[in-house]
Amino acid sequence: MNLYRRYFLILITAVVLVSCTSTEISSKPQPYPTQLTESSKIVTIDQNFPVAMGQTIYVPVYSHIYHHNRQEIFNLAVTLSIRNTDLTNSIIITAVRYYDTNGKLLKQYLQQPIQLDALASTDFFVNRNDMSGGLGANFIVEWVSSTTVAEPVVEAVMIGSDFQQGISFISPGRVIKRQTLKQVGREQ
Repeated sequence: MNLYRRYFLILITAVVLVSCTSTEISSKPQPYPTQLTESSKIVTIDQNFPVAMGQTIYVPVYSHIYHHNRQEIFNLAVTLSIRNTDLTNSIIITAVRYYDTNGKLLKQYLQQPIQLDALASTDFFVNRNDMSGGLGANFIVEWVSSTTVAEPVVEAVMIGSDFQQGISFISPGRVIKRQTLKQVGREQ
């Protein structure tokens, strides 16, 4: 009977040890998935598209941060969120580009413009193991509309967790250029 008890204790110990291991499957950087929602559709706009308004928005993001007197790095996943706040009109997102600390283009997320319906949102993701952006990484988001609309909310959410410690914070976008009453492709 004592032998059965030992095997039982070994089995229980093994189960506990296995359940305490990390659930992370792979440490390889994952691809940049771009998922279109039902409310975001690929569209074509030409040089005759009438632009009533539009913006270029700079969004600072962080692929990692330092901690413990800059001796350790805490990797962060980044989700860029673009939300159309207009109650009735759609907007067209013409570009979503990801740059590193040195201003080098790392990834162009859109191959074609997408339309984002009223009150709809879309997002773009950078995996926590992708540190190519660095501490000074950023997104540039460009959007236009053929009518006057409420400005969208564009922000990034950074999140990371390791060893029962977690951190998350947001970084709001800042408008760096505005477009009004012109046509795409023509000088202002």
